Amino acid sequence: MMTRRRAIAALAALVLGWPTVVWAVPYTPTDDRAVLERLRDRPTDPEAKKLRQLRNQLSRRPTDAALATEFARAQIARARRLDDPRHLGYAQAALAPWWEVSNPPTAVLVLRATLKQANHEFAAALADLDLALKADPHDPQAWVTRATVLQVMGDYAKARRSCVPLWRLTSPLATGACLAGVASLNGQADASLRLLTQLTSDRRSQDPAERLWALTLMAEIAQRLDRIALAERTFARALALGADPYLLGTYADFLLEQDRPAEVARLLKAHTRSDGLLLRLAIAERRLGDPAFAEHRAALAARFAAAERRGDSLHRREEARFALAVTDEPHRALTLALANWQVQREPADARVLLASALAAGERGAVREAITWLRASRLEDVRVQALIARLGG
Repeated sequence: MMTRRRAIAALAALVLGWPTVVWAVPYTPTDDRAVLERLRDRPTDPEAKKLRQLRNQLSRRPTDAALATEFARAQIARARRLDDPRHLGYAQAALAPWWEVSNPPTAVLVLRATLKQANHEFAAALADLDLALKADPHDPQAWVTRATVLQVMGDYAKARRSCVPLWRLTSPLATGACLAGVASLNGQADASLRLLTQLTSDRRSQDPAERLWALTLMAEIAQRLDRIALAERTFARALALGADPYLLGTYADFLLEQDRPAEVARLLKAHTRSDGLLLRLAIAERRLGDPAFAEHRAALAARFAAAERRGDSLHRREEARFALAVTDEPHRALTLALANWQVQREPADARVLLASALAAGERGAVREAITWLRASRLEDVRVQALIARLGG
């Protein structure tokens, strides 16, 4: 194992150009109960019976931190599998006794940060993670979550530094995926793709959830680099492991880009509970002239209206895309996309922002975003094509 770790460390250093000195000594836990990693659960529904048991126990012992964190963790996993934010609310309710506490148990801090991240409270999430890592610098989930938050915010230098400690705490695949995910957005997409290709070529002892994460990331990078055949093959490898909502949405976007709406309709017809997946289904149905489009357009409009009444601004990217691609309101799409850009700056955020500006004829509105994208060295053929059309 150590020989393989050193080989992968050397490969990462060679491919990504980062020093190997930070990966010198592996971390060996001294407690058999130590949790080393929780990354992207397998997209299977946890047993409802277990959740009911935990809920019943928690109702009798609401201040039992171990029980509350177990329940909250299970609900967060369920929310991710089903793309259902209600389960995030259940998780937050379980953590209510510690929600306003300045220094709760470390496990609570990490889960609280995860929930704040989901609510786009990124600064508050980072504050909790800093406290958690000060108490326990050997918590891989805290480092992964920190890297994810910083990556979404576009702070790639800090995100990369948050990935580095994982080398001593978890598997080469998880570490490499974290590093490659950041590097692929910051001028090293080709190198990141080569690293992931090497890491995913060996299935020995690879956790299925980690492998799903790495393959999904690899397919996204290949798509951004316009390596369509590779992206298609890699999406197929990922889907063979099981399709979580994120993978389904990303693959649906790939199919839409390739003008294959009929495949999107077949892929997503049973996934209308998720706003993001229903949005992609509606876009496909509109292109196909499917009679179901009107019903799904109305359902999405109602969901976004309900979110607005609640003061929920978490899905501005999706609502901007809805306004742009479903209801033909480019100016509204641009307003939403600009608000979203102030919070998160992933490639999908950039694409909907630039496309909205182009459709609205408001090139000046995205001048600063284009400057930022160039400085970040994002390699995405779709983003570059939009910038070119905007005269940027």
